[in-house]
Amino acid sequence: MTTVHEPITATDAATTAADLSVWPASTTEAAHGVLAVGGVPLAEAADRFGTPVYVLDEAEVRDRCRTYRDAFPEADVLYAAKAFLCRAMAHWMDEEGFGLDVCSAGELELAVTTGFPPERIVLHGNAKSPRDLDLALRLGVGRIVIDSPSEIARLAAAVGPDGHQKVMVRVVPGISAGGHGKIRTGTDDQKFGLSITDGYAAHAITRILDQPQLELSGLHCHLGSQITSVTPYLVAVRRMVGLMSRLHRQHGLVLPELDLGGGHGIAYRPGEPALDLTTLARKVRAELTAACAASGLPVPRLVIEPGRAVAGPAGIAVYRVLSVKHTGGHVFVAVDGGMSDNPRPALYGVRYAPRLIGRHSTAETAPVTVVGRHCEAGDILAADADLPADVRPGDLVAVPVAGAYHLSMASGYNLVGRPPVVAVRDGQARLLVRRESLEDIRRRDVGL
Repeated sequence: MTTVHEPITATDAATTAADLSVWPASTTEAAHGVLAVGGVPLAEAADRFGTPVYVLDEAEVRDRCRTYRDAFPEADVLYAAKAFLCRAMAHWMDEEGFGLDVCSAGELELAVTTGFPPERIVLHGNAKSPRDLDLALRLGVGRIVIDSPSEIARLAAAVGPDGHQKVMVRVVPGISAGGHGKIRTGTDDQKFGLSITDGYAAHAITRILDQPQLELSGLHCHLGSQITSVTPYLVAVRRMVGLMSRLHRQHGLVLPELDLGGGHGIAYRPGEPALDLTTLARKVRAELTAACAASGLPVPRLVIEPGRAVAGPAGIAVYRVLSVKHTGGHVFVAVDGGMSDNPRPALYGVRYAPRLIGRHSTAETAPVTVVGRHCEAGDILAADADLPADVRPGDLVAVPVAGAYHLSMASGYNLVGRPPVVAVRDGQARLLVRRESLEDIRRRDVGL
């Protein structure tokens, strides 16, 4: 039996293109409701691997890496592993010539045991444990970012009098930037880094210079996350170069590296702004060159640390609808996941644009609230989402821009188990991270 589908009109195609603007470039949609990413229909992935499931477009990840390499050919680009890390992601970053920014012994060990070169890894963290530091030194990471004065003596002692370790200092430049108060890290009123304003950064640097086994390779700053304007980065360049100039005058110090962190904003819904990388690269390069010339300093090697901007738009979360409830003038569409696999809406008020997939609906769209299965009123995945009015139990709903800070922040709430991650490319799907099973949960519970 041959099924005849209605052709897609020019108007439909334009609408589809706009709706899919935040989806991976490989996304295609047929008139009969089949949405495919990387040549793999998402409904088929859901049937094969179950739901919830994270689908990660490998080509999109790699293309975004190459966009960074083209925009910043002279810089070291480090992938911020906290956004999402698995063995495959570490392998892709290695092949694309990226370094890694890790924040724990767990992230570090996974990367190195996958074969990632430790010398291209930077260890971050405002409260590094002895295990974090010991493993970093044993494996030979390229740099350790010092975040507090107490780390200096601890790290120097761990390195030993005959050892050597490159370090950077995380500096707070006093700049407020970012999409939400909880992800702004460039101001003096949060836990990260050492302030320029109160002199703590300069004092820490003086102490580091007294430790011969620690080599200060540069300064680091990170302004926050979801930054969509170039201006804060230009201000950061000026303030960081100003500090480098003072260090040169006081100590004769010429630092070879300047790390501007990441925080590059992306669009989660059609029409939202995103940071323009080409403009960022051009203006940061010009600002850095001018500031260094004015200070009589050589231009340091630039380091940047994108995470969300690499992984986020490459991921899609696919859920199955469990119930549809009309109550109090609201329509609640409950799915088989929720805040255990995506806490970001509850934490930051993030808004998404979910879509019905797997079938074609001719019904008009209506605003609904897509909620999760967990025992919290705040377990909301998408408020005021437009879905067809005939959405029903058994339907599939896909949430784009789900590749960063979803699974990496997942919890064991209600013991539902974390979803799997599936990579798609060229019409093929393969499992990267398996689903957390009830047996996994039982095995961890060893007491009685």
